[in-house]
Amino acid sequence: MADRDSNSPPAATHNSPRTWLLTSACSPLAVRLIRQLLDHGDYIVACLPPHEIDHPDRGAEFRELIAECKEGGKDAEGRDRDGWKERIRGIRCDGRGMAGCGAAIAEAVEVFGRIDIVLCCKSEAVVGTVEELSTTPVTRNLVRDQFENLFFSQVNFIKAALPVLRAQHTGHIVALTSTGGHIATPGMSMYSAATWGLEGFCDSLAYEVAPFNIKITIVQPNQEIQSLTNRLTFAPQIPAYKDAFDSAPNIRDILSNVLDTDPETAIPRPPTPHATEPVATPDSDVEDTNLEPDPGRGDVFQRYPRLPPGAAEKLVMETVHALTAIGGHENPPARHIVGTDAAIAVREKLKTVSEELEDFVDASLAVDIFDSEVLDEAREGDRGVEKSPAA
Repeated sequence: MADRDSNSPPAATHNSPRTWLLTSACSPLAVRLIRQLLDHGDYIVACLPPHEIDHPDRGAEFRELIAECKEGGKDAEGRDRDGWKERIRGIRCDGRGMAGCGAAIAEAVEVFGRIDIVLCCKSEAVVGTVEELSTTPVTRNLVRDQFENLFFSQVNFIKAALPVLRAQHTGHIVALTSTGGHIATPGMSMYSAATWGLEGFCDSLAYEVAPFNIKITIVQPNQEIQSLTNRLTFAPQIPAYKDAFDSAPNIRDILSNVLDTDPETAIPRPPTPHATEPVATPDSDVEDTNLEPDPGRGDVFQRYPRLPPGAAEKLVMETVHALTAIGGHENPPARHIVGTDAAIAVREKLKTVSEELEDFVDASLAVDIFDSEVLDEAREGDRGVEKSPAA
C-alpha cells in the first residue's frame, strides 16, 4: 500500500489546477464550463462525439473556443487566454465503444499525467410516448439509441476510468443528469428510464469505489436545461395522444414551440388524417379493437434547439457554477440539485412519496408476518429445545 501511494501522483486540491475529462464537450453548457475551467488554470480533456463536432451548427461554439485558445490574448469577458491551448485536448469519441473510451482515458493520462474529475455530461432526449416508440422498427430502435447515448456511453467512460482512479487512490466522478432522475415526464419515458438507470448505477458504484477514495456526485439541474441544449429526437405522434395530457404539460408541444421560434429548426407538420380512418373510443367493441399499435403520423426527425442570443448563457450558467464548485471537492455531496425551481419540484415529489407511504403503511406492515407467526413459532421451537433431555 505504501509503495503504491508513494508512486501515485499527488491529489489535486479543490483550488489547485485539476484535470477534467468531459464525456461530451460540444453543448452550450460544456463550452461555457470549459472556459471557466481554463480561466481557473485547469486541464481539459474534451471528448467530442463525431456527429456533433462535425455538425456545422452544433460544433461551431467548440471550434470557436479552440480558435480562441490558439489566438491567446483576452476574451470578450476579459479573461486571459494565454496558455489555454496547452491545457486542452480534444478527442473524437462518442462513448459507444469501450475501446474508444479506453483510448481517450489513456491519452488523457499520457498528455496530462492524471485524471481528477470525470464529468459524465452527455445528454440527448427521445420524445414520444411508450406507444409512439413501439409503432415501427425505426421507433423501437430509438429506445435503444436513448439508452446507448444516455446510459451505456457514460457507463463505458466510467468503467474505462476506474483503473486509473484506483491507481491514483483519488478521483471524482460527476454525473450531470437532470430532475428527470426524480420526476418522470409524460412523453419522455425512455429519457426518464435511462436517467434513473444512470443514477442507480452511480449510487451503487459509490459504495464500491469508496475504499479507493473515489467520490461520486449526481448533479441534477432542471430537465429543461438538458433538453433545450442538446439534441432532441421526435417519434411520430399517435393522434390519440395529441390532446391527452390535460392535467400535465405536453412536453412535445412545449419543445415544439421552442423549436418553431427559429425557421431553421421549425418542426415538420404531420400529415392530416383521412376522414375515413376509424378512431377508437371507450364505447368501441372489444372485438373491433386492433391490438397492433396505432400508426404515428409523420417521420422521425431530430433537432438541436437554437436559443435566442444570451438565452443559452442564462440557462446554463447556474449549472456551470455548481459544477465548478463541486468538481474535485474534498467532501462533495452525493447529490446536488441545481436551482430553486428544481429543488422545489424534487421536494414536492419526495413529499408525495412520503405521504403515500404513510397512507398505505398499514398495508405495508400487514404483509410482514415474521414478527407475528414465524417469530412466535421460532420462539416455541427454542423453548422446546431447552426442555429436551438431549439438551
